[in-house]
Amino acid sequence: MFSSVAYAMGGSGGGAQGGMAAFLPLILMFVVFYFLLIWPQQKKAKAHKQVLANLQKGDNVITSSGIYGNITGLTDTVVTLEIAEKVRIKVARNSIAGVIKSQV
Repeated sequence: MFSSVAYAMGGSGGGAQGGMAAFLPLILMFVVFYFLLIWPQQKKAKAHKQVLANLQKGDNVITSSGIYGNITGLTDTVVTLEIAEKVRIKVARNSIAGVIKSQV
């Protein structure tokens, strides 16, 4: 009679594995989130950082706000873009979305 009550309460000696098995779905969810969300985002951020490091005068770029321009000046934090003939604007270097092959 008491053995059935003890078994129902989990006193059969398998408590350590039962606790680990409860965390297994949580661990698997973290692994899935890492490979589907975190890892690709880190990879994309690393590639964007590389693009910003390789900017040069004369590159045609697009900003994150959608402005196309030709780089005429560079500093560590500011990029000067010529968006039309004799029309130049200064934008933050981090706002450059990417280098394009040809200006539209």
